[in-house]
Amino acid sequence: MTAPVLDVRALQKHYGKHPVLSGIDLTVGDGKTVALIGGSGSGKSTLLKCVNLLEQVTDGEIYFDGEEITDPRIDADRVRRRIGVVFQAYNLFPHMTALQNVALAPRRVGRKSKSDAEAKARELLARVGLEKQADSYPDRMSGGQQQRTAIARALANEPRLLLLDEVTSALDPELVGEVLDLIGELKSQGMTILMATHEMDFCRHAADTVCFLDNGVVAESGPPEQVLGSPSSPRLQQFLSRVRRH
Repeated sequence: MTAPVLDVRALQKHYGKHPVLSGIDLTVGDGKTVALIGGSGSGKSTLLKCVNLLEQVTDGEIYFDGEEITDPRIDADRVRRRIGVVFQAYNLFPHMTALQNVALAPRRVGRKSKSDAEAKARELLARVGLEKQADSYPDRMSGGQQQRTAIARALANEPRLLLLDEVTSALDPELVGEVLDLIGELKSQGMTILMATHEMDFCRHAADTVCFLDNGVVAESGPPEQVLGSPSSPRLQQFLSRVRRH
């Protein structure tokens, strides 16, 4: 058995006396997609921020490719270079074209020449179906195009792990499918993905494991057909019925 890409053990995160994560155990295997579901305030986004070292954990450990990254001596920037992150707000630089947004990390972090970084950026924009939008500024692009550009930017440093935080929640319904299709393609190409989402159909078809977070713990976890098709806890049953009504 190879070690998982990500191994979260007994993770706790408190803000003052308020616990947000209360003992999370979670593993993401190489090339696998793990979907986090749960209501607002359940801890999904906080968990992703802890994995990317944007939040300091209160207790517990996170191992990334076998290395404990919650060790206070760790070089957080070195770890983050191997993790791609996309948030629900696209966070593109408005004064830069799609090409410039995607080329920025290879130039600044990867120390690539401008021509090499832009060649890489064009390749990534083509991969997400946006080669014709390379010279467009974000305000000239649809929400779906902006989010696909953000995903291309997250892929620019060839990450080992991709974190996606509700990446479709700010999109118009007709644009959701194009972003989910792209994530499905990345999964089929072997990308390791941990994502928070409220897209249950996508979880059912694309996730290897679904984890239901409730009050800062993993209340239920397993294959999508089990967690979404035969939920055992009343809280998950209640959550799914509420999601389906919407």
